[in-house]
Amino acid sequence: MRSIKKLFIIYAVLGVFMLQQPSYAAFNFKFPKFFKSKKEKKIEKQQENITPDEQNAYEEEIVPQGQNAVETTQESSANNNETVDAVYISQVEIFGNNIIETSFIKDQLSSKEGYIYDRKNISADLNKLYKTGYFTQNIRAVPLRADDGGIRLRIIVEENPPIKGFTIEGNNVVATKDIMTILSQYEGQPQNILNINSAIEQIQEMYSMKGYILSRVVSVQDDPDGMVNIVVDEGVINDVIVEGNYKTRDFIVKRNILLEPGTVYNENIMRDDILRLMGTQAFKDVKRDIEMDPSTGKYNVTISLDEQRTGKISLGVGVDSMSGFFGSVGFSENNFRGLGQKLSINFMAGTGILMNDSSIINRPNLQAELGFIEPHFKSENQSLGFRAFVRNFGSYQVPLAIEKRYGADITLTRKFKAFKNLSGSISFGGESVDLDEGDEWKARSVFASKGIDYSERARQLDGGVYAKITPALIYDTRDTVVNTRRGILARISLEESIGFGADSFGKLYGMLKKFIPVGRKSTFVIAARAGGKIHGDMPEFAAYALGGPYTIRGFNISEVGTGNGFMMGTAEFRTPIPFMDRLTTNTFLNNVRLAAFMDAGTIFGDTLTNKLYDRPGYAITAGVGLRVFIPGLGPINLDYAIPFTNTGGKDRSNGFFTFGMGEMY
Repeated sequence: MRSIKKLFIIYAVLGVFMLQQPSYAAFNFKFPKFFKSKKEKKIEKQQENITPDEQNAYEEEIVPQGQNAVETTQESSANNNETVDAVYISQVEIFGNNIIETSFIKDQLSSKEGYIYDRKNISADLNKLYKTGYFTQNIRAVPLRADDGGIRLRIIVEENPPIKGFTIEGNNVVATKDIMTILSQYEGQPQNILNINSAIEQIQEMYSMKGYILSRVVSVQDDPDGMVNIVVDEGVINDVIVEGNYKTRDFIVKRNILLEPGTVYNENIMRDDILRLMGTQAFKDVKRDIEMDPSTGKYNVTISLDEQRTGKISLGVGVDSMSGFFGSVGFSENNFRGLGQKLSINFMAGTGILMNDSSIINRPNLQAELGFIEPHFKSENQSLGFRAFVRNFGSYQVPLAIEKRYGADITLTRKFKAFKNLSGSISFGGESVDLDEGDEWKARSVFASKGIDYSERARQLDGGVYAKITPALIYDTRDTVVNTRRGILARISLEESIGFGADSFGKLYGMLKKFIPVGRKSTFVIAARAGGKIHGDMPEFAAYALGGPYTIRGFNISEVGTGNGFMMGTAEFRTPIPFMDRLTTNTFLNNVRLAAFMDAGTIFGDTLTNKLYDRPGYAITAGVGLRVFIPGLGPINLDYAIPFTNTGGKDRSNGFFTFGMGEMY
């Protein structure tokens, strides 16, 4: 009983004491609580992390409101900014960044020192920071009271885990080190989905630039240890399907296609394959279609062919300085027996050398030629050609002589895989050259006028039967054969002629042309040619000649001179007819080119002919011309040039026209 009474007295005293305190104290008193809810525990944990400065926060902290927080209506903005007096930001502090520079973070903020404190703007800044990709969503801003009455804005960020390195899988045609040149800049930086997406685009662009247009990055995963794993699907070919070839045999088509099942698809190789197929002249059109095989994840490439009639009979007329006005008839088959082989037979008859001087006899030019080409001889990059020919014409090498040539040759041509622009050829053949007197009375008169014994005429008319071996190298980087705008074409050849009943001799020849684009459609061409005898006694019919449409324009054929060696150069500017492409879309007219040129050259080792006709042996000319491309025939060239040097006693002050077919010089 005593103990109960004592306890009652204690509670009574406490009750009297509490009644004497202010009323709010009674509501602040709490009995000990031994069990706390999860929400209460979370709040206590957050309170433990609040610094003394944060306990003096001006308002509650600001956190990003998600991706759409930036798009706040004006009405809500006005409600958020209803303040009696404007409060300014005194200081901006950045906390939580370890790798990303503080200056970078501050540059993203529109809320800067001296600006009005605005919750809407700060919320937008936090979203902008999040969108940089370097930070988690745990970004917040804590406004603190500053000593000057303003706001000390504290931005607290949390960086993504740093990237320790990258692993690349699935790449075979592009080296890992090449891909790492794109990715290595991100190592050590916080993971950033924006940077990773940019890197993926650059990787795919790298593949595309190399022609691997089907290549894709199909997987990007990050490991807990900070490694980022990238998987590439390069686009492997499952099958190559050919359709539309009814005459051309399958193996003939497929030998022109370098793409193979199991290899990575390359658009550059496919483009070259299409050009090769079109180059056979067996097809009007070639198309390709690519489709993924869902069962394998690889790609089927379908090549659709549109065959054309490859057998043609041609009739033509034309004019050039060497053949005069001529007519031709021919037959060609560009897909002989469906094997992609080329067979051609041509006959041509011309009036004779046009605009010739007195040294060339006026006689019809007759020619016949049989040709055959196997474009894939034992190898896809090797061809074999056969040619047989007969020619009868007034010689432009030996004055007043009739030249007859009969011969045949076989030429093996090979492209070098290690040097894609380089090819080599070797030709084996035989030729019989006969030179007959065309006008003996006139020839004797010329010899007599120069005081030269006519017995020397026999040396001029030397011919013979020769076995020929001609190896050659060709380097070609031209962008196109018709109206070339850029690139280099170079050729060097050695012609070895082994005489039977005649003297043997050898000649070396070299040529270099460089095409330089000017503006959008014009071209500047620089060309150099040289040749010379390397051994033996070279007959006059085989001498080098300067003058005419294919060497130095402004002169007749061979009129500058003939000799055992020569050297010449050309500079030419070619341009389309102004505004023609705006007036018409006609391909023929748009392929016409105007030209301005200068030629210069000299002959070494005078021949008897030079002495008989006072040929100067050197020349410099300049002029203008027209280049017209005729489908099926090639370019036709009309040039007018004026000589600047000695013309051997002939008056050429008014200039001279020349006609030619094919590529000049």
